[in-house]
Amino acid sequence: MLNGFLISLLSGAAAGTSTDLVFFPIDTLKTRLQAKGGFFRNGGYRGVYRGLGSAVVASAPGASLFFITYDTCKAETRGFFRGLLPSSNVADVVTHMFSSSMGEIAACMVRVPAEVVKQRSQTHASHSSWETLREILKNENGEGVRRNLYRGWSTTIMREIPFTCIQFPLYEYMKKVWAELDESDRVEPWKGAVCGSIAGGIAAATTTPLDFLKTRLMLCKKSIPLGTLVSTIYKEEGFKVFFSGVGPRTMWISAGGAIFLGIYETVHSLLSTNKKPTRNEA
Repeated sequence: MLNGFLISLLSGAAAGTSTDLVFFPIDTLKTRLQAKGGFFRNGGYRGVYRGLGSAVVASAPGASLFFITYDTCKAETRGFFRGLLPSSNVADVVTHMFSSSMGEIAACMVRVPAEVVKQRSQTHASHSSWETLREILKNENGEGVRRNLYRGWSTTIMREIPFTCIQFPLYEYMKKVWAELDESDRVEPWKGAVCGSIAGGIAAATTTPLDFLKTRLMLCKKSIPLGTLVSTIYKEEGFKVFFSGVGPRTMWISAGGAIFLGIYETVHSLLSTNKKPTRNEA
């Protein structure tokens, strides 16, 4: 028998791994579009699976951490926010925003180092994920392994929290409306996938400038203040560059959202039939 913790862990792991494997080439193209020097200078269409190793290693634990935290926070805080706020609909939105934000912070503990390794591999003509990691661990810039592996941490959080605060309340709201139209307690997994695709696409397009800055920070060999980076990029490359990769990012996350949340809903639904009953349910 499975409890809620294991269901979230296994559903998240299946969703994260599947999405990264399917959409990795699009992520590579997006990274190269955002890298300094432009698309072709950073590899063009060659080696689009370079850096896949780091993504696969981190995808299951990262997604599992997100959903364990998200599902737990959602269950534990819904009553608190409903007691605090006058409207249950507003309380549910705040619950989803808070829970998804906590989930993203937890996931980034795994995701950020993997992203650093992955993106440097994607824009380097010869390095595999393992070679890139070894180069980072050499600490040739003297900034320390932790700072090198977690470069872009703050910008990643700055990107992920607005992204998830748009995506998950919208995703949960669309599921709720669709379930009411179907006169059901829960939507079918394929309908959850459609809701995830729409919500993910809207959130992706909106937060592209933050994703762009995160990419540039992770590709820097030395730390640079965010304000200095923004000012330098604006002077040298103009305003439009902040939306570099918006097409691949929106397409990737919209399609990825369908697979990610569709598989999560499918696995969660299948495992829930074997869920260990709680004391109140027994």
